[in-house]
Amino acid sequence: MNYYLGVDVSKGYADFVIINDKKNKVFDNFQLDDTFDGHSCLYEQLSKFVDQNNGAKIFAAVESTGGYENNWFDLLIRLQNSLPIQAARLNPLGVYANSNANLQRIITDQISAKNIAEYLVAHPEKVTFQVPDDKFSSAKKLWKFIKLLIKQKTQLLNHLEPLIYSANPELLHYCVHGVPLWVIHLLKHYPTAKKLSRAKVKSVAKIPYIVEDKAKTIINAAKKTIASASDTLTENTIIILVNQILSLSETIKKQQAILAKNFSTPEAELLDRIPGVGLDSAIGLMIEIENIERFSSVKKLAAYFGLHPVFKVSGDKGTGYRMSKTGRKEPRGILYMLVLTAIQKNPIIKELYEERVANGMEKMAAIGLCMHKLLRIMYGMLKNKTEFDAEIDRQNRKDKEFTQKTSKREDKKRRFQNFDTKAPTSSRQNKKRKEQIQTTSHKPKNNN
Repeated sequence: MNYYLGVDVSKGYADFVIINDKKNKVFDNFQLDDTFDGHSCLYEQLSKFVDQNNGAKIFAAVESTGGYENNWFDLLIRLQNSLPIQAARLNPLGVYANSNANLQRIITDQISAKNIAEYLVAHPEKVTFQVPDDKFSSAKKLWKFIKLLIKQKTQLLNHLEPLIYSANPELLHYCVHGVPLWVIHLLKHYPTAKKLSRAKVKSVAKIPYIVEDKAKTIINAAKKTIASASDTLTENTIIILVNQILSLSETIKKQQAILAKNFSTPEAELLDRIPGVGLDSAIGLMIEIENIERFSSVKKLAAYFGLHPVFKVSGDKGTGYRMSKTGRKEPRGILYMLVLTAIQKNPIIKELYEERVANGMEKMAAIGLCMHKLLRIMYGMLKNKTEFDAEIDRQNRKDKEFTQKTSKREDKKRRFQNFDTKAPTSSRQNKKRKEQIQTTSHKPKNNN
């Protein structure tokens, strides 16, 4: 018999329930604390349940709740070594939609646990159970920590920019695409225009990436500054900020090196060879993808990342295509930055972007299209274990365009009846039908 364990995790405790394949409770709800005793109690109860139900196999699941589920999930993974149990981590959106389909009106922790178990019964094809040796677990934690450090660094840079505007606005000329590292080092020694105007050219030129000509230029600009802040408190604030930014930059660099050293998989190295894709980004994507075999098609991978296009049609109304964004936010962010680089370095992405923009597509929409294209290239490489080859992709595009031109597209939903002009449709629908009749060659069907 197959049984299904639903675990609804809260901060410090969790609710459990076991149901059978008919969604009936076979083990009533119980609650345990996220402690050693609570984990030991769960093991005891599951062991008794397995002994009482000979041949039982338990499928367990927790929802992704931002980290609170990690201890319970890790326990379930370890229990696989001694109990007939498999564990999975579920997307809360899927569980929520499934509970809505059941017209649930009352939500409690006990009911939520049962909803998780029922999702396992209703959608087994959408659940991926993990094996005990999860090499991605530690890598995910370090990757998440690195992203946190990068976010903190960005916040500090955003706080620094208005201070530069007040204390040394002439430097903002060099900060159009972000604050360069040499500006950070310059502000460490000369936080305000007042101090910079008194500096010697040779002293400023000792800072990396500042030659004597540039040193003269920025010193002369500082002498003619319009800065409104040159007090000691502003100087102190700028110095503290730049020291924090430099410290975070060094920590990020070290942690990325540790991650690359301990999690440089063949798949990540394969993606690294795509023009415009770095090893850090490749590792980040592989941490999200884990195993490409999880996705039977590139459409499912695109949906997992929220890159798939959505188009809503209901009756007379319709909306334009747009990116779904119902998926993993982090890998979308990685792909966005990769596409910005690939537009310059990757011939396939560059051609596609320039072609769509030239045809009138908005730039952000073209970037979204290129993100989807880059993901399809990665999927093909990982699935077939092949190197990046621009010519293969160009030939595939030509074959697809030829197929679309030569094949006739029929409206299958109207295969039993042609449009009836006497149907009581709206004026908008009548207009649509006239346009379709003009552009297609429908012949009257003989229903005899």
